[in-house]
Amino acid sequence: MTFAHRFSAAALLLLFASPPGQGSETAPPDPKALEVADQMLAALGGKEAWEATRFLHFGFAGRREHWWDKHTGRYRLEGATKENEPYIVLMDLDTKQGRAWLKGDEVQGDKLKELLDNAWGAWVNDTYWLLMPYKLRDPGVILKYAGEETVEGAVYDKLALSFHQVGLTPGDRYWAYVNRSTHLMDRWAYILESMDPQGPPTVWAWQGWARHGQIQLAPERAQVGADRRISLEPLEVPPALADSVFTDPQPLRGR
Repeated sequence: MTFAHRFSAAALLLLFASPPGQGSETAPPDPKALEVADQMLAALGGKEAWEATRFLHFGFAGRREHWWDKHTGRYRLEGATKENEPYIVLMDLDTKQGRAWLKGDEVQGDKLKELLDNAWGAWVNDTYWLLMPYKLRDPGVILKYAGEETVEGAVYDKLALSFHQVGLTPGDRYWAYVNRSTHLMDRWAYILESMDPQGPPTVWAWQGWARHGQIQLAPERAQVGADRRISLEPLEVPPALADSVFTDPQPLRGR
């Protein structure tokens, strides 16, 4: 990815309705893991509320903003390249086709393909940073209960996630720390396929859980043991977005 803030090439998972069973055909379902995952989904608002949620608008690390109609696949991305050149991408996530503008001028050919590919990668990465707790039952996710752990006085049920033939980086591994009192995920840890598989995982706290529309979302990430933060603000679940959001190349970011 050519964007300046690439913290994780998260697994590409289906972001629509998921089947009731576990996705992988390579391992039997883990009943305890599924129980914890279902408790968390209920605390987040429930499966019906998640599926009914249509529009999302959120940022990533102050570098880009997303507008997404998850019922139709319409998508808008605004941000700046590593050279600080502003861009706008309007695309259909189902076909990966669309239009793009760089410094206000529409681009074609190889540059269009580059911006569309980068937008796809940004969507994959950033939606996982925002929505991972909703993704535990997705096809291709291998979910295992990894035991109980107490951190700073709070008791957590720990879920281990790996991936079977899905995603841009299926060798990534994640651990979700689900607070036994609130049933929300207070932190995640990961070892990406690009990292030393025997090394320590990178851990981030998920902070600021609050209700947005019918679901709960957390807008802040803080790396444990390091002075790094990621903000997903502005964060909103609007009841509607005008069609022009997905068709008009005039900048919306910062309005």
